[in-house]
Amino acid sequence: MEHVRLGRTGLQVSRLCLGTMTFGFQCDEEMSRTILDASAEAGITFLDTADVYPLGGGMGRVGRTEEIVGRWLEGRRDDYIVATKCVGATGPGRWQRGASRKHILDAIDASLRRLGTDYVDLYQLHSPDSETPIDETLEALDTVVRSGKARYVGCSNFLAYRVARAIGRSEALNLVRFDSVQPRYNLLFRQIERDLLPLCGEEGIGVIPYNPIAGGLLTGKHDRSGQPEDGTRFTLGTAGAMYKDRYWHEGEFETVEEIRAVAKEAGLSMTTMAVAWVLANPAVTSPIIGASRPSQLTETLAAADVQLDADLKTKLDSITAEYRRGDAVR
Repeated sequence: MEHVRLGRTGLQVSRLCLGTMTFGFQCDEEMSRTILDASAEAGITFLDTADVYPLGGGMGRVGRTEEIVGRWLEGRRDDYIVATKCVGATGPGRWQRGASRKHILDAIDASLRRLGTDYVDLYQLHSPDSETPIDETLEALDTVVRSGKARYVGCSNFLAYRVARAIGRSEALNLVRFDSVQPRYNLLFRQIERDLLPLCGEEGIGVIPYNPIAGGLLTGKHDRSGQPEDGTRFTLGTAGAMYKDRYWHEGEFETVEEIRAVAKEAGLSMTTMAVAWVLANPAVTSPIIGASRPSQLTETLAAADVQLDADLKTKLDSITAEYRRGDAVR
């Protein structure tokens, strides 16, 4: 597994990152550990989680994923780059969510307890918080880094203007700045190519995109004539409706059929080709791949060894051009 720099930092991360949001709900702890073992055997050393995971599990399961990852990491913490996130609601109190100083400083301590470590390598804001001044948030993140509880900080689900503003305030106030972003990015969601990715290229910000196979739609396994199968991302507890809203549309299914034909001609699985397409963008550092069973990693891991030729990439870019503009027909 190739390793690359995270943005402008000296931190080396594996070219693929294992996402863990299925652990503790979509798959139990035993299966989660098997997935972690399989990814480690393949050379993945970069793990991403969040304090609110598992996805779709509701408030009753908050923190379970970090606990599973922490137990697996016991005795081998130094062999892995660990990233987690805060901002989502971790309890019923109004102060148990958001990017306030109060919540960030409480959340990092809680994550460290669950992960069984005294630091994380990357601490990320899971989403923006419009109710908290960005200066307060950055000062809290600066405290987290200076206290040794995190090595670097980043953000997820931020629009480009928010990232740019945060960087500006970090520079003005001499505070820690975002060294990574974690946006949604795949053949069916390309809007970030217009502004966020160019910004990251100019500012030396690492890009760790999630959903490279569009919640599984780009595997080609789903049948548009029926309802999603149980156990998939499209039926996953409280998150199923969100994934259906993102991708379960006639236009996306038609595009998937076009992509299927291209993959067949290229002699690649749709999954491998979709992840390889994300990797082909020079702004991308390490796409996040996930699984609910180890066998699902085979085709995503294969993408690390695939380099799309120019004609193939151009063909895929053309087929999915509408998803770059953000005006895809529903």
